[in-house]
Amino acid sequence: MPDPRHDVAHEAGLVVPAADGSPLLTDHYFPRAAGDFPTLLVRSPYGRGIPWAPMFGILFAEQGFHVVLQSSRGTGGSGGTYASWQHEAADGRVTVAWLRRQPWFTGVLGTLGPSALGYAQWALAAAPPPELRAMVVQVGLHDLHGFFYPSGRAPGPFALESALVSTLGRMHYGRGVLAFARAALRLRRHLRKITRTLPLGETYGPGLGGRVPFLDEAMARPDPEDAHWQGADVGDAAARAAVPTSLITGWHDVFLDQTLQQYARLRRAGCDTALLVGPWTHNSAMQQGWVDVFAETLAWLRAHLCDDASGLRETRVRVHVGGRQEWRELSDWPPVATGRRWYLDGERDGALSARSPEGAPPLSFRYDPADPTPSVGGPLLSRTAGPRDNAALEARDDVLTFTTPPLAEPLDVLGTVAVELRVTTDTGYADVFARLCDVDERGRSVNVCDGIRRLDPATAGSAAGPAEVTVAMSPTAHSFAAGHRVRLQISGGAHPRFARNTGTDEPLPTATRLVPVVISLHHPSALVLPRTDPEAEGAERAERARSQTKKAFMPSTSDR
Repeated sequence: MPDPRHDVAHEAGLVVPAADGSPLLTDHYFPRAAGDFPTLLVRSPYGRGIPWAPMFGILFAEQGFHVVLQSSRGTGGSGGTYASWQHEAADGRVTVAWLRRQPWFTGVLGTLGPSALGYAQWALAAAPPPELRAMVVQVGLHDLHGFFYPSGRAPGPFALESALVSTLGRMHYGRGVLAFARAALRLRRHLRKITRTLPLGETYGPGLGGRVPFLDEAMARPDPEDAHWQGADVGDAAARAAVPTSLITGWHDVFLDQTLQQYARLRRAGCDTALLVGPWTHNSAMQQGWVDVFAETLAWLRAHLCDDASGLRETRVRVHVGGRQEWRELSDWPPVATGRRWYLDGERDGALSARSPEGAPPLSFRYDPADPTPSVGGPLLSRTAGPRDNAALEARDDVLTFTTPPLAEPLDVLGTVAVELRVTTDTGYADVFARLCDVDERGRSVNVCDGIRRLDPATAGSAAGPAEVTVAMSPTAHSFAAGHRVRLQISGGAHPRFARNTGTDEPLPTATRLVPVVISLHHPSALVLPRTDPEAEGAERAERARSQTKKAFMPSTSDR
């Protein structure tokens, strides 16, 4: 961490009127020094204490910024009624109007923050004030529906565990550490009963201290086109953005896919942007990854608010490559790649082979929602997130695995992974969960990335023939070492990460029946891995070398 440049002073409990006049409690941190300093706005539904006060208020004020830390409406002592997204844009705009009246405000503004604090930034950027010069969105989201239903397709499985944990945080985090700890212990005690008892809409209450209207609405309205979700997706701000934006995420972050969507939209809009993807979960990015996250954030803010670009890296994209445990600089994301297919072959504990098996029978397994396939690691908000040993999961009868022979040379996978399946089911109602794993020489299987797809009678295949289904996994950057094996898992769910498919068309919050399903995979079905183009990689390295050489001979600002 850099040495502090200034001592810090603090004004607590300032009142900023919300768009409806409700008092928004606001803390102001600033350098105890003469001179003008740019301002950073951080709007939070999780209170203004730990960790935001030390991480943002103190650390960035020490580096020469005014930091305005504000509790969203109805949270952290602020007045009014809390709403998941409806007030963020309007309250952000009136807060900027309040800043204009402050004698210390220079008209140079940046925003930063993770998770829901990132959502507040995108809401403000939908109609950005002229003072907004830079944003840093850390493990942030822009689409509330996409958080609850992250498969990218409608209808999709409900992200049950993350929904419960997120609701816990929104309800209790701003009430103080002890209150939050008690609420978290209560949810943990009730979690198994909540996730195993029907109907789900009536059983979660004891774990959260009562019914939660916005959680009820989220479960009851899976269609993103439902009027309930109108205005909940502020991602279009990235498609027309002109505010320089730095994006930070992790390969096991619940908002990885949304962050990469933001990056793609910013690039298409021609906006100045940068992307950092580390070996992190949603929580560990702001804990174990904090030194890297802070350095990236500070460099971006100094470049765009203080005209000091000395801390910026050479390339637009920096990603951590798993397996090699190294950082790689890229000119863009995703790298240029073509799809390489590995075909599913054999019975249970089958193989991944370069050729499709001819005339082989379908591969089948039975998914029973009364004994749902458990979730192990992956992108979660809980402490069990991230890479985990999948041995116990892969030993279950309702999990099929397909594995390559030991690799003769390293295999780099950078980009989006997918599985192209030909599927039938005996009931028409099922989920298909696919996971890519790295198996080392000792046989330890560790998850790299995964994805899920919901089937219904129109997409699940029938006696007339199998349906062609693609299960997209989250993008990754991972290197399988020589001697390791590539493994694909196929199962019927990952519970309680996703609410189990009950096997019926009953709505999620009121479903009371559990019906098993037999899922059959027909040939040819294949795992598709992105294979980077060596020529494109060589051209990228050459362009980077030219850029570095050019910069070395460019005069400095003082020389000009």
